[in-house]
Amino acid sequence: MTEARKYPVGRQTFPQLREEGALYVDKTEYIYNMLHGDSDYYFLSRPRRFGKTLLVDTLHSYFEGKKELFEGLYLGEHEENWEKHPVLHFNFGGNVTYDLDVLNDALESKLAEYEGVYGKEDYCKTINTRFAALIKNAYEKTGKRVVILIDEYDKPMLDVVHKPDVLQEIRVVMRSLYSPLKSSEKYIRFVFLTGITKFTQMTIFSELNNLLNISADKRFAGICGITKEELTTQLHQDVAMMAEHLSCSYDEMLLRLIENYDGYHFCWPSPDIFNPYSLMKAFSTREIQAHWFETATPTFVIELLRKYGVQPLGLQNAKMQLTDFDAPIEAALTHIPMLYQSGYLTIKGYSPIENMYVVGLPNREVEVGLMTQMTQYYFTAATTNLKNETLCEISLALHNDDIDSALHAVKDLIEQLPYTDNTNYEGNYQQLLYLMFLMAGATVEVEQHTRQGRIDVMVRTKTRIYILEIKLGEPSAKALKQINEKNYASRFAKEGLPIVKVGVSVDKDNHNISEWKIEG
Repeated sequence: MTEARKYPVGRQTFPQLREEGALYVDKTEYIYNMLHGDSDYYFLSRPRRFGKTLLVDTLHSYFEGKKELFEGLYLGEHEENWEKHPVLHFNFGGNVTYDLDVLNDALESKLAEYEGVYGKEDYCKTINTRFAALIKNAYEKTGKRVVILIDEYDKPMLDVVHKPDVLQEIRVVMRSLYSPLKSSEKYIRFVFLTGITKFTQMTIFSELNNLLNISADKRFAGICGITKEELTTQLHQDVAMMAEHLSCSYDEMLLRLIENYDGYHFCWPSPDIFNPYSLMKAFSTREIQAHWFETATPTFVIELLRKYGVQPLGLQNAKMQLTDFDAPIEAALTHIPMLYQSGYLTIKGYSPIENMYVVGLPNREVEVGLMTQMTQYYFTAATTNLKNETLCEISLALHNDDIDSALHAVKDLIEQLPYTDNTNYEGNYQQLLYLMFLMAGATVEVEQHTRQGRIDVMVRTKTRIYILEIKLGEPSAKALKQINEKNYASRFAKEGLPIVKVGVSVDKDNHNISEWKIEG
């Protein structure tokens, strides 16, 4: 077996990766293109844990003139200018939870650190005057224009986005920090900012008319994350080592990685992008797990789901206009722009006739992780243990190709759920079946289009494909008849798996599945 490599899971800085010989997927061609591009001011939006911090740190190393760190990389082979510049680097990410006091302390500490190097003007008392003086002093002391790198610029605001009064206070502080970027332009060589979303009423977006937003620029689609091409070339040996460890073929391992971590698109058309954190953690642990969700779901996402009352099926095949992708968080009228910007939804396709983009969940890791968060809409604290036990029963039944026992378990669990106003809505039971089968480990799709209609629920296991049609207040025989008359099974004929058709009837009065018929 080939010796395992050092993976950038606990290593965060570019110098550390290069000096320790850890794996680094070469992204420096994108940096070269920025350095020789149309602007010196850039903004990039990507989800958390997607490599933004490493990208910013790589830029920091370049502008410090550390050519030796780039040996063998694209930038090291093509860049001729290795001029050292003063770098002012602010990172608002990490595990810090911001409020007004924490933010002020962080800014005071960072400004004082740089003032100790480049000097401080006594007459400058406010954040914006101190930052403006710092930029000018750094230029005058070194004779070189200043590089400003700001990572996760929006984190302090996202931490309090559901507290309007505190949000406004923090926004005022952040605006004061960013305001000198325009007035100090003659002292600045390069500015690069990253974040998840875009906030209105921020000086950085309203005044910096030369700030180039490359978030949806096709030329920079793969700047963060791992492309499928990179996975099958630069990371080929890592896929092979993991396949050997898990006793499967290379192709099988690749398919599992694609199913769980691939599927991100930040423009259209776009190469397939893998979640880099989850992929590296999978290589490191040799386990396919929901690694991205192990790092916690941000509070603002949980609050967003509650605010808009998001239902599971509301995350499937939603539509957006181009302007929605960059919609400021305060101006968004639905949950979709924020979930897209934070990585829980991604572009799945484009309809030129409607001029609309189709967005959905990118992969199984996000699907299962987000749906786990959403079970709070259905399961109370009293039913959580019962839910977990029932999911195990459903999983075992599906493993044994026993859809009858699986539906008995589903029926028993629905019986324990509290009454809601949605119980006389057929889609409510469609959502429940989707959630339960998904969390039991199956691959589930809803509203899948065929030539003659849409399938309510499709459940795929390793050995079977189940087509479920739901009828509210009507017999299961009618549901089964619809599956056959519309020939839903033909949609899966080429997959080579046995197809089982299931008609499900829901009783309007008892608010539960009453009976089902199975064919196949």
